[in-house]
Amino acid sequence: MDTEYIRMTSPLLPLIGKLAGHRVLCIGDIMLDRYVYGQVERVSPEAPIPVLREQRESVTLGGAGNVVRNLVALGGMVDLVGIVGQDSAGYEIAEQISSLPQIASYVLTDSVRPTTLKTRFVANGQQLLRVDHEIAAPISSDTEQQILQRIENAIKESSIVILSDYAKGVLTSTIIRETINLAKSKNLRVLVDPKGRDFSRYQGASLLTPNRRELSEATSSTIATPEDAEKAARKLISSLKLEGVLAKLGGDGVCLVMKDQPALHDRATAREVYDVSGAGDTVVATLALALAGGVPPHESASLANIAGAIVVGKIGTATVAREELERELLRGDSWQGADKTIDRAQAAEIAERWRKQGLKVGFTNGCFDLLHPGHISLLRQARAACDKLIVGLNSDNSVRRLKGESRPIQNEASRATVLASIGHVEKVVVFEEDTPIELIKAIRPDVLVKGADYKVEQVVGGDLVKSWGGEVRLAKLEDGHSTTATISRLRKKEPSSQETTSS
Repeated sequence: MDTEYIRMTSPLLPLIGKLAGHRVLCIGDIMLDRYVYGQVERVSPEAPIPVLREQRESVTLGGAGNVVRNLVALGGMVDLVGIVGQDSAGYEIAEQISSLPQIASYVLTDSVRPTTLKTRFVANGQQLLRVDHEIAAPISSDTEQQILQRIENAIKESSIVILSDYAKGVLTSTIIRETINLAKSKNLRVLVDPKGRDFSRYQGASLLTPNRRELSEATSSTIATPEDAEKAARKLISSLKLEGVLAKLGGDGVCLVMKDQPALHDRATAREVYDVSGAGDTVVATLALALAGGVPPHESASLANIAGAIVVGKIGTATVAREELERELLRGDSWQGADKTIDRAQAAEIAERWRKQGLKVGFTNGCFDLLHPGHISLLRQARAACDKLIVGLNSDNSVRRLKGESRPIQNEASRATVLASIGHVEKVVVFEEDTPIELIKAIRPDVLVKGADYKVEQVVGGDLVKSWGGEVRLAKLEDGHSTTATISRLRKKEPSSQETTSS
């Protein structure tokens, strides 16, 4: 078996910079993903079903829209072609697209066909039910012609083409065939995220990115191993005149098979899997930008696999940014010992993921200069009030403004390292401002903890936390512990300048 095994390591790092700045034409089924989050505390007396007490909801672009979100997050620019309805979901999609300046919209509005809307009800991190509102019938011939006109206009500046097929009727055989022919005439690759059992309509495309089930059904094969995937992929390459196939094998990673080349089986997988929704969108987006940037197919597949591994560690249809790819590569095998210090954007995303898992997010903050038992007591009490504790740490500049030019004694990197080593602390975020109010707005903690030397109404951000249903707690202080007092005692014991010089 001609299979090349490689390991994802830092040599891929320089390639991440090649993802940005390319224009991608994305055509396909645009959806709106709606999530309703709440708590289940009882069973309905009307039927043996759980009663969801709704707490909040969120909406995001799904389907081909999620491919676009990933392209933008990775630094790409997008021409988007698809259809939405004249309904509230369609208006929401239009608003979200318009908020991203990297997207040029060639989206058609249909007065008859509703926008595809998927509503998921989630409690304690688990989906209870999904409701789909859609029409999956193929679009009319008149609509086909309008879509093709948009494709002809949009493809002029494109570097690569993605067909995101969710079998909702936009990617008809005619549109697929005409798009592939048009792209070939311009020497552009066409990547297809396929759907259904009949892949013959994708004939002549550059690469297909089926998952295990799709590859199995399309080739009437059993895909139990990467070797099985390679055989099935070579069958497709031969019958459909493809350049290659990237098979997404879940826990087994990916298998890239290029015509007349050894296969690549990249086994890298996510450390924690929370939600596989939209992972295929992330993979095809990363693969497209890497190829557009001149990255060889094998390395492009490895980068796409890393991105997919990251995104399944998030809840819902999510995206991956270039910075996350860099951190993952730098992290390497030291995942479990990875630095707990993160930035504000990461903290906001992680906090949201924890909440979607039904976990209570706590927050406290301070300078934590010369950590003492009083600090440890505060952190212990804060952690006892929540499931996951994020600590905001004043930067060196912030401490100087608050405490004077002689402080801090330890720089922010040292203070963050000490905090991160404490078991009660899940994440540490350094902030530059005098107060943590902006950090609190980003994280939206469920519990805000400060020492009892404050009153509840004096706690910065307390009113905000209570406004979204959170609580403010005051931690009991440990007597006899003060960084300022400790520093004062140390300075009294310092030798005079004359004694220092003479020694």
